[in-house]
Amino acid sequence: MSLDLPRMNRRSSLKGLAMGAAAAFAGWPCAEAASNGLPDKRGQDSMAVDVLVCGGGPAGIAAAMMAARQGCTTLLVERYGRLGGMAVQALVGPLMGRVQSAWVDRIVDRIGGRNVDYEFIDLAYAELLAEAGAEYLLHAPVLAPVCNGNRVTGVSLLTKQGAIDVAAKITVDATGDGDIAFAAGAAYDQGRAAGPSWDADGLCQPMSIMFRVSGVVHEETMEAHGGRRDYRFPDGRSWNEITRDAHANGELPPTVGFIRTYLSRREDQRVINATQVNGLDGTNARDLTKAEIDARRQVHAVVEFLRKRAPGFQSAYVSAMPAVIGVRETRRIRGLACLTLQDLVEGRGSEAAVVRGASYPVDIHNPAGIGQAIGFLPGNDPQVQPYDIPYGCLVPESVDGLLVAGRCISGSHEAMASYRVQVIAMATGIAAGTAAALAARAGMQPRAVDVNRVQDVVFDGKPA
Repeated sequence: MSLDLPRMNRRSSLKGLAMGAAAAFAGWPCAEAASNGLPDKRGQDSMAVDVLVCGGGPAGIAAAMMAARQGCTTLLVERYGRLGGMAVQALVGPLMGRVQSAWVDRIVDRIGGRNVDYEFIDLAYAELLAEAGAEYLLHAPVLAPVCNGNRVTGVSLLTKQGAIDVAAKITVDATGDGDIAFAAGAAYDQGRAAGPSWDADGLCQPMSIMFRVSGVVHEETMEAHGGRRDYRFPDGRSWNEITRDAHANGELPPTVGFIRTYLSRREDQRVINATQVNGLDGTNARDLTKAEIDARRQVHAVVEFLRKRAPGFQSAYVSAMPAVIGVRETRRIRGLACLTLQDLVEGRGSEAAVVRGASYPVDIHNPAGIGQAIGFLPGNDPQVQPYDIPYGCLVPESVDGLLVAGRCISGSHEAMASYRVQVIAMATGIAAGTAAALAARAGMQPRAVDVNRVQDVVFDGKPA
């Protein structure tokens, strides 16, 4: 079956959908008799807050927590049924990246550390929000932003009870994909420009299904004998060489050339990062559908290979699959500043920094082949020095009433490959939430916020 999906103008189409949402619920053929004498609860509801945060991952949770701590009425909305973002929805872990931030350190400590507790991390995040005084709404996907000219003034949610309009003085887009900014008409970039070994083909990093296996005998594993990178098999080969040769021999799926095994909270479990789907767009529904199915099909071959080749995995079995595929890269919203690869390599500081000492390799999974395009390749890696993220990277250049946080902030393809990880995303959320509160309380646009006041909060812990 082939679906001919229409192409729509971003803002006009989404605005039309939002305006018609309540009417659609009330106008279904069975509308007159649907309630069977019970009160009719369909129709449009509304609420108003100082700060609205869209997205319940590490960036969004940090933003909502900080906005609420500054005394703003704050609502976080999340499309799925759990807080935690890709850690809970896609089994992405451990939490990677480093920053110089006491706030981040506190959050990571409260959620139990970097080795993710996939079953209960959402409850730890919920406690942090409750303690800060932030409200949150799950199962609340954003249908469209509400705009007044080029200013975002809230969003329309499409929930099981119908449409809910949320008015907000300031909105934070922590959706990962920059969905709110995109729908509001913000300029953005997506995919790669020309690089050291590739053309300007616009490809994004591949998507992957991470999964968990149990039945592992830890004492026999590579992790118990020096670690996966240093372990050598009897023939002298490393694990990466074993998997590379297996790919060349056709033992693994065509796009699987590296298999990463991560320690879990239990010694008999590992989290596996191996599946890879190339050439697809994480903002396209058809591509996402194909990616979900193709990557999940790869799991069988990966597990069979682990049983045959990985020490301690002879009796391993899949014990958890994610709810959604992991998406590494989509839109990067153009901001008042833009982070580049050179900023990372030189470890550039910034007087307008709202994140300091960010550190993680330029980790680019190859979108046109297997393994890495850049990252964890001896002799082929740009060496990242701890770098700052300026406030302007969080402020869209063409849209008001809005801040962005997480991997959708302003930066190049290469820079995003470093700052996309969860701990650095969390730090951008801390900055965005603080700035949103300052703007909301002063009745100003985010671009007018004094960055020194943001720094007072995020670095020095002073009250706003």
